[in-house]
Amino acid sequence: MTNHPGGVDGLPEELVAKFDRELAEVLKRYPPDRKGSAMIPALRIGQRLFGHASPAVQALAADRLGTSPSRAEEVATFYVMLETHPTGRHLVEVCTNVSCSLSGADQLYAELRRRLGVEGGGTTADGRITLREVECLGSCGTAPAMLVDEEMHEQLTPQKVDRILGELK
Repeated sequence: MTNHPGGVDGLPEELVAKFDRELAEVLKRYPPDRKGSAMIPALRIGQRLFGHASPAVQALAADRLGTSPSRAEEVATFYVMLETHPTGRHLVEVCTNVSCSLSGADQLYAELRRRLGVEGGGTTADGRITLREVECLGSCGTAPAMLVDEEMHEQLTPQKVDRILGELK
């Protein structure tokens, strides 16, 4: 990693310092010779601090964990909870698996796409909401379900969805 006036590889210095502090706490739970195993937590810290797990964040995590940037990229692109591209301030993920679909998720998802003016995976023009369809949220008994900024919402109705979206700033 190279240090630039704006931080490490263009990342802001103060956030890199915060990343290092938070990662140090996580690494206390790993044997020193296995710190590369902390890639998911490292990338999640980076995503939270920098907005997404960009190539620069992946390189930072790899550097701090003593692994290759390609290893960080493999992890970042494999797990759906890691965003490698910028997203809106809020991430709305609607489950459209069988149980949710049978309970009306397809219609809710179509209505959300229409109302927000985006296709699946798209972000609203104001950068407020990224909408994504997901395979399963594990809430088959309380379908339909959606995840909003890692908070689960179940037994959705159009009215419930309106209320949830209205609370997003």
